[in-house]
Amino acid sequence: MVTRADIGVIGGSGFYSLLDDAEEIQVATPYGPPSDTITLGRIGGRSVAFLPRHGRGHVHPPHRIPYRANMWALRSLGVRQVLAPCAVGSLRAEYGPGTLVVPDQIVDRTISRERTYYDAGAAVHVSFADPYCPNGRGVAVSAARESGWPAVDGGALVVIEGPRFSTRAESQSYAGSGWSIIGMTTMPEAVLARELALCYTSISLVTDHDAGVMAGEGVTHEEVLAVFAANVERMRGLIERAVAALPEERDCPCGSVLDGIPLPIALP
Repeated sequence: MVTRADIGVIGGSGFYSLLDDAEEIQVATPYGPPSDTITLGRIGGRSVAFLPRHGRGHVHPPHRIPYRANMWALRSLGVRQVLAPCAVGSLRAEYGPGTLVVPDQIVDRTISRERTYYDAGAAVHVSFADPYCPNGRGVAVSAARESGWPAVDGGALVVIEGPRFSTRAESQSYAGSGWSIIGMTTMPEAVLARELALCYTSISLVTDHDAGVMAGEGVTHEEVLAVFAANVERMRGLIERAVAALPEERDCPCGSVLDGIPLPIALP
């Protein structure tokens, strides 16, 4: 029986299961329960913890996801590297539905979410200039291309509050800023991972063109789920390949980001 995990996978919209013949556990955290029970199992000899970000049945809207509980629960199980597939809209005409993007930057446009563990006691300022793990990104891009799914290497993901989609004017403004894709869930997930010294990699599946990018009626939730569902087995295969390829020993900056910083809380 697997009781701990080295790698965490957070499933996005339409991606509610990953591991077969695995153990489901409930994890308590100081921030309440995570989005769902966590499934522990193995992929290619690696121990993996899987957590559906929205909960099975998509019960947590993006602005109500218990992000702090989710990331804390994964770390408490031993996770140090996180792969985070998610559904995104495209801000570029050439990135149509089915395009895979492994972004290297984030723009935060959320407004109401709890986005830090360090909101009491001594101030903690973590480096976030490069929000994604460089090793994880390289593994994800290679895994995608090796599986015949050409991945866009890099680009900025703008994260909006949700749960509504953008207006055409907002979408055009984001595209005009040079940003590539748009979603609702990577923040504060990515910065919480950094505050816990975890490696974090977003694997973003384009499900639609955002409202101001192409002519039409605009995106719907049903459209997003349908495109993700059509690609979910492909995404599972990519995740399995990436898990097997992640380094067993971390040599990236993520693990040392808290070195020398006095922390007001004890990390699990």
